[in-house]
Amino acid sequence: MGIFKIEGGVRLKGEITPQGAKNEALQILCAILLTPEKVTITNVPDIIDINKLITLLGNLGVKIQKNGSNSYTFQADEVNIHYLETEAFKKEGGSLRGSIMIVGPLLARFGKGYIPKPGGDKIGRRRLDTHFEGFINLGAKFRYNKEDHFYGVETPAEGLQGANMLLDEASVTGTANIVMAAVLAKGITTIYNAACEPYLQQLCKMLNSMGAKITGVGSNLLTIEGVSSLGGCEHRILPDMIEIGSWIGLAAMTKSEITIKDVSWDNLGVIPNVFRKLGITLERRGDDIYIPSHVDGYEVKTDIDGSILTIADAPWPGFTPDLLSIVLVVATQAKGDVLIHQKMFESRLFFVDKLIDMGAKIMLCDPHRAVVIGHDFKSQLKATVMSSPDIRAGISLLIAALSAKGTSTIQNIEQIDRGYERIDERLRAIGAKIVRE
Repeated sequence: MGIFKIEGGVRLKGEITPQGAKNEALQILCAILLTPEKVTITNVPDIIDINKLITLLGNLGVKIQKNGSNSYTFQADEVNIHYLETEAFKKEGGSLRGSIMIVGPLLARFGKGYIPKPGGDKIGRRRLDTHFEGFINLGAKFRYNKEDHFYGVETPAEGLQGANMLLDEASVTGTANIVMAAVLAKGITTIYNAACEPYLQQLCKMLNSMGAKITGVGSNLLTIEGVSSLGGCEHRILPDMIEIGSWIGLAAMTKSEITIKDVSWDNLGVIPNVFRKLGITLERRGDDIYIPSHVDGYEVKTDIDGSILTIADAPWPGFTPDLLSIVLVVATQAKGDVLIHQKMFESRLFFVDKLIDMGAKIMLCDPHRAVVIGHDFKSQLKATVMSSPDIRAGISLLIAALSAKGTSTIQNIEQIDRGYERIDERLRAIGAKIVRE
């Protein structure tokens, strides 16, 4: 198991380009199962979770051609559907949260889809009901084996039928899965309370380029007119908004001058404004973000009535929960106080004990809320030994270590590698003192 050794307190400078979006890539890669024709995808991030999914697709019989750095061509013309019933698949599919999204395409095209209980970050209960209720609405027959936590859906003899449905939650992966099943169903499907994140929009645009008929893209009401088949296409994945937010936080915490290249500003939503509320200066330069060195720190903006700033997550276009860990770390050195309210996952704030060990002033109110009392850089965080519990907490601890006094050690860095491509190399390129051992 690898570790990072980080010498903190070093100011960084230079340009950094975000990788392709992990959460979009998970959806897009599953969508290639919907057609026997070739699909070329570029800007695919080279990270553990994505590589696991590509391996799973290969084991399913998908032909995979690597065209170069971050570019692949897939062809699912000889899918081995029987692989889904093997012990090897149960182990492989259970190690990756994103594997759940192969079920919709397989159900639509081959009439059956199975998945073991998916893995992923341990950030609290992550229900799958929305996925399977959507499939059932389309006419699928559902079964669940409690002994080995194995889920299955199969189409009736007449095939999937379009339906009107109101999702019980605006689940991104749930919406993606249902959309991928509905594009090949007979008739018209309407999905209300659909997720509308940019990555879900990207999936819908890709499916439309393959011949699907989806309207309402970007809203929470999607209408899908089923088609008999889909063709191939070429698709480029957006830059990862979570990584972009991570680099903004890194620049502020280390008082560094950094330019984040090619960020696709129009798809960042409220992210820039949330960081501005923390007092961080961001400049838009074309499609880049320029962050000057915050030599005098950054001051939190209070609400209009003077009450403490509250930053909470919400479904898009609200603030993404994946960046709340970053915001919490950045707030530890702000001038002013911030209430962090993590509504969507009950265990995501439990890494704050490690920040407290480093000298941060944080009061964990309950599993969902933490009050951060900013140091205003008057008291530097102290280096320590810590372990990464999940992807986003891991990058947050890494940012804390880069700003801390002394040399920190981060264990279990495979969690960080699951979501961030060659992060140590890219950080060293802008001056960070980080070593992988």
